[in-house]
Amino acid sequence: MSVEQHPSATHRFTVIFEKEDEGGYHVFCPTLPGCHTQSETVEEGILHIREAIQLYVDSLIEGGLPILPTCQVKAN
Repeated sequence: MSVEQHPSATHRFTVIFEKEDEGGYHVFCPTLPGCHTQSETVEEGILHIREAIQLYVDSLIEGGLPILPTCQVKAN
């Protein structure tokens, strides 16, 4: 069922924080190709990636596309 039919639907996405050599973090959601951001702190990264995911999902909904199922990714 689509999110439009159930606006209270909740999705969970795995995100990965990669520490950058020059400082800060590269944050991305492997389930949503191209959904990534950068931050100086983990707290900032959480805010940024939440916004990026929301924008990504909104664009899927606007385009009539399904929200991709979540998957689990193990960090090495």
